[in-house]
Amino acid sequence: MPFTGQIANLPEQGLHIPPILSISLGILKGQLMAVQSSINKTILPNGIKVLSERVPYVDSVSVGVWVSAGARDEDARSMGMSHFVEHMLFKGTKRRGARDIADEMDSLGGNLNAFTDKEFTCYYAKFLAEHLPKAVDIISDMVLNSVFDPREIKREKNVVIEEIKRHQDTPEDMVHDLLAQLLWKGHPIGNSVIGSSSVIGGLTREQIVDYVNRFYTPSAMLVSAAGNIDHVALVDMIVEQFGELQGQKSSREASPVEVCPGTELLEKPTEQVHFCLGTAGYSQDAREKYSLAVIDSVLGGGMSSRLFQEIRENRGLAYAIGSYSASY
Repeated sequence: MPFTGQIANLPEQGLHIPPILSISLGILKGQLMAVQSSINKTILPNGIKVLSERVPYVDSVSVGVWVSAGARDEDARSMGMSHFVEHMLFKGTKRRGARDIADEMDSLGGNLNAFTDKEFTCYYAKFLAEHLPKAVDIISDMVLNSVFDPREIKREKNVVIEEIKRHQDTPEDMVHDLLAQLLWKGHPIGNSVIGSSSVIGGLTREQIVDYVNRFYTPSAMLVSAAGNIDHVALVDMIVEQFGELQGQKSSREASPVEVCPGTELLEKPTEQVHFCLGTAGYSQDAREKYSLAVIDSVLGGGMSSRLFQEIRENRGLAYAIGSYSASY
């Protein structure tokens, strides 16, 4: 049985779209069903991208607002700003208090969360398809209308500083931060996402608002959705909420990334040693990243990998052993 997929509403000039095979399989009452899904992309006049995939056999939807702003966009004086702004967007808008945001999403039976990484921040929610308009309204209100109340900023500083302390008390997490800082020494890609207590403690409301105005712009935003969703209806909602947003994010610095060989040792009074070895990989744009993913899987990607079998199973030297690749 032939299957076809589609990508619609792609205005970019010269964009090559390869043939796409889109197959969705589900089990219902003991029978195997083949169901087509469709992927659509629209770019609004102000630059916001809307990307959706319709999965007709589910009753739920996941929506995310992705912002091209992360640890890579910070310097020594603002390290941790992206992560702190992520926290603050849950602390109240012109229409909703912090408790209202939580209560309204919970009342839908939905889940609302966010995360920050090196190159982006994401705010996302999962809910029943019938609640799409309300969920989009809540997320867009957070992204566009947060008030950054000085009292909430003061309280949230304490929360984030406690989070930093927890991170520092978790050596199996901290060792990866140390590796990044060592490998990319002096380059923003090596910045810690969570930041430092000294920087967070000194942040002002003016700095936070300036950061949001500079980075939370249409050209730096993408809204994605997957589930039982109509793309045209989603676009209409995004136009209503984000259509008047203006501004252009400045280009990310383009200085070359050079790996700095070296060794970093952090001594802490723990019962275990956490050891991490890393080297240069491939960028998100490189085709070689797929070959690297295969090597990663063979080397340390699962229970059958060489590292797991030799270090844990054959020699019994460690509980946790593995590998990963990260592309930017």
